[in-house]
Amino acid sequence: MLSIYYFSIIKIGYVFTKIFKGEQGMNYSEDASKQYHIQVGKGDVGRYVILPGDPKRCAKIAKYFDNAELVADSREYVTYTGYLDGVKVSVTSTGIGGPSASIAVEELVKAGADTFVRIGTCGGMQLEVKSSDVVIATGAVRMEGTSKEYAPIEYPAVADLQVTNALVEAAKTKNAPYHAGVVQCKDAFYGQHSPETMPVSYELLNKWEAWKRMGCLASEMESAALFIVASHLRVRAGSCFLVMANQERDALGLENPVSHDTDLAIQVAVEAIRNLIKADKASE
Repeated sequence: MLSIYYFSIIKIGYVFTKIFKGEQGMNYSEDASKQYHIQVGKGDVGRYVILPGDPKRCAKIAKYFDNAELVADSREYVTYTGYLDGVKVSVTSTGIGGPSASIAVEELVKAGADTFVRIGTCGGMQLEVKSSDVVIATGAVRMEGTSKEYAPIEYPAVADLQVTNALVEAAKTKNAPYHAGVVQCKDAFYGQHSPETMPVSYELLNKWEAWKRMGCLASEMESAALFIVASHLRVRAGSCFLVMANQERDALGLENPVSHDTDLAIQVAVEAIRNLIKADKASE
């Protein structure tokens, strides 16, 4: 009985030692030098990574890099690496939602990245947030599941200040109509767009109204998880989005075209990376 007790203590100590050393479980990849899901390894990506959700957006973003090359294409994770102002940078798609986004960040950090800018789409919630505007998230409502496996719900999902400031500066440089503030994150797209059909409609509708009253700018699906994972890993992360449309404006019969052109938001993200590169070099 005593030997079992001592064995358990030793095992627990071993686990905690691995955690504090940053070793987190076994690698399931066929190539041990590559991360299992995203299939990149040390040297494949830059310190700075742009994170779109849509894999098809990666090539579009990589066109803004110098000497961009496709380095991995695995599941929803497509990665290109190139250069901005002589510094290695990358773009990796995350797929939709917090679970896959958290995997991407975890594995990119293991591959050497430490600064992340998410670029995606969102739906406006405040009437002044219009189609084709850019939203820059300063924080996110954690109405999703992934972040709860990292931190207690009382811990806020907050963007890195340096990354946020770089995004705001970039939006101004690009003359992009932008809004900076809190966004709401959810797991179920149709829980937002058809809440009255859901068995938990009472919660979805009441909380949506609460988020609006609190000044929530927009709704999307990844930033809460991204910010919490980044806080846990002690890396930098921020987000910017194209506003596709605004269901609140639509409900009031206000002008509300649906915008699909993400190029301006992409330019803001790329310019923000340039700003961060410049600031990081100046602080060395």
